[in-house]
Amino acid sequence: MTPPLRRARGFTLIELLVAISILAIVAVLGWRGLDGIIRSRAALTATMEQTRGLQLAFAQLQSDCANLAPQSLIGTRTILSAEDGRITLVRLALAENEATRVEVVSYRVRDGMLTRRESAGTRDLAQLDALWQAANSDADPAASVALKSGVQRMAMRFWSTQGWVQAAGAMPAPANGAPSGMEVSMVLDGQEVPMTKSFLLGAL
Repeated sequence: MTPPLRRARGFTLIELLVAISILAIVAVLGWRGLDGIIRSRAALTATMEQTRGLQLAFAQLQSDCANLAPQSLIGTRTILSAEDGRITLVRLALAENEATRVEVVSYRVRDGMLTRRESAGTRDLAQLDALWQAANSDADPAASVALKSGVQRMAMRFWSTQGWVQAAGAMPAPANGAPSGMEVSMVLDGQEVPMTKSFLLGAL
């Protein structure tokens, strides 16, 4: 006698539903993980762009401060003034095969934008006084260059023999212990901790 044939057994409806449910849960978990990675990458990219833009602004400011005009060249005039949201300085304008000139450079934070304005170079101290006055009254006709957007505020401190002193106007004269360094702190939109840069003040 031949043995009876066994009936082929397939998946029941309940087993299929359980398998589909498990696959759906795995797919949702995978999608959430991938979405988290994409969001983290976007946030990191935005932060890096902010940091890179601020580094360029700090580098430009450091270059200006490293080329401050010596006090012996402009007499008793102020070479650097700093207060919240505003820096004004007199720097040397060095060009090949040309006489040394000075120019007034101003940094401003206004409506969330950090800008830099550079005046024309001059060798006339009377004209320098006019350029300084125009820079501090925002009447300088020179076009400003946007350096960084999204800046909430900018604060400065001077370094001297007494330590860090909050900047609140003109830098102290050499006779009163002129500072040898400056610290600039900027707070960007969406960040609570300021980004800070300290550097030497060059030609004192």
